[in-house]
Amino acid sequence: MKPYLPSAILLLLIVYLGVQALTGQRGLLSGHERDSLMVRREAQLAGIMERRRDLEVRVRYLRTDSLSRDLLEERARAVLGFADPRDYVIRVSAPATASTATAGSAPAA
Repeated sequence: MKPYLPSAILLLLIVYLGVQALTGQRGLLSGHERDSLMVRREAQLAGIMERRRDLEVRVRYLRTDSLSRDLLEERARAVLGFADPRDYVIRVSAPATASTATAGSAPAA
């Protein structure tokens, strides 16, 4: 039995590495999952880059050398929650979020 033990261990190691090469996280058969993850990440990156460009434009208009009075007034109103007396204000109720919907539907104990 002794001469077969190293051969059996080597065979099991080869089988294990072969299975991992096919079905592991970076295996040959998981390429589709990696591709779909890459597409999702690229879409997420595109959204983040678009938001960054928008924020960079807003910051450029808020600098002292090129201050946009309209943008400054809009941000001040949004942050402070005020409106000009000459403005027409239409109040819209906020949509219910999933956390408030589930919390409201839970039975009281």
